[in-house]
Amino acid sequence: MEVVKNQIDDLNIELTIALKGEDYAEQEKRRLSAYRRNADFKGFRKGMVPAQLVKKIYGDQALYEAVNGVVSEQLDKFIKDNDLHILGEPIASESQKDNEWVSGSDFEFKFDLGLSPKIDFELSKEDKVTYYKINVTEEAKAQMKENLLRQYGQLEEGETAGEDDYVVVDFVQGEKTVEGVYVAVNKVEGTAKKKFLGAKVDDKFDVDVVKAFTNETDRASMLKMKKEELAEMAPKWKVTVVNVKTFVPASEGQETYDKIFGKDAVKTPEEFDAKIAERLEANYKQEGDYRLSQDLRKYLVDKAGVQVPEAFLKRWLYESNKEKFSKEEVDKEFDSFLGDFRWQLVRGYLMKKLDLKIEDKDMVEAAKAYASYQYAMYGMGNVPEQFITDAAMNILKDERQIRNIEESVENEKVVAAVKGLISLPNKRISEAKFRELK
Repeated sequence: MEVVKNQIDDLNIELTIALKGEDYAEQEKRRLSAYRRNADFKGFRKGMVPAQLVKKIYGDQALYEAVNGVVSEQLDKFIKDNDLHILGEPIASESQKDNEWVSGSDFEFKFDLGLSPKIDFELSKEDKVTYYKINVTEEAKAQMKENLLRQYGQLEEGETAGEDDYVVVDFVQGEKTVEGVYVAVNKVEGTAKKKFLGAKVDDKFDVDVVKAFTNETDRASMLKMKKEELAEMAPKWKVTVVNVKTFVPASEGQETYDKIFGKDAVKTPEEFDAKIAERLEANYKQEGDYRLSQDLRKYLVDKAGVQVPEAFLKRWLYESNKEKFSKEEVDKEFDSFLGDFRWQLVRGYLMKKLDLKIEDKDMVEAAKAYASYQYAMYGMGNVPEQFITDAAMNILKDERQIRNIEESVENEKVVAAVKGLISLPNKRISEAKFRELK
């Protein structure tokens, strides 16, 4: 047996493992014996099948398993003996030649190994990353007030349909009638929109529903029939306007204040304005914190100067996922993967260097925060604590979710620790300028 290392560069190794017949003969023999012990052939008692018959049936499989077993052992031994920190898994070299799978033959296997780069850097107050603070302006407060009042507004009877209004109509085609359909004017496409804009009760007009409502699923739902049924209908329908519903924002007052902020939390226009400013500050702080975390990530990756074996990683990604993704798809997403991968390496380095640990309580708190977020996505606020806890425990039973939570906790711990080590000069900035930041 011969194991030959070819150090291509600091991050790439080509490893050749050459086997002779005697290197895997014992493994092959043991595997054939195992097949014979378990072989169940008609006419023979279990374990008493002739060795030659077993070899005829299972010989190729035993040879394959024996050779690959020895090769795997040698790969693992080489990596362990040389204290290598590899990325992904070893993959067959592109220069690998086909072997002739005959018992007793010599075999040669070539593998590419991608090595993890060495990362070593220090952090001090001389390292600077800007922390952007967005200014709260009168225009921003006015916009938020308008948005809040619209959020709590309602539909009322209208006379003429505007861009943001709804038209309640009956659709008729032959003997088929669909009554009381709510049509959002701003969702109508093409020239048909002109017919709905300005529409009044009792107006009648024809509409090509295929052109006006191009999403087939939405169109079928609107006309209350299956897609197959809809396909059998002509595209042109007669429309009769039954009603016009105009959206009216909520008016300022105690009832609206209570709906938005809770009972008696706000009682005057001045308190309303103060709450809006408070919400804006909180929103802007959240945006500033997120921006800082992204800028810190970029700064740390750049400072670390992380070099990785990109060609190897791209091949490894494809080989590991070729049943899911094509080479073109891997190429398309590779830059994004590379950015995340470099950050993962730097984050892991800092976790060790700064002696940061993930405790069980960190995982539980992060899972609870994620569960709360999921409830909020469905408009469910003020969910009982026990519900949140139960959801978090279920999340922590899912291996994939666990890894996602771990990554989130690692990010938070590393960012929090780094923020205490470097300088974060504040910079006041307008919302417009903040949005323009690269």
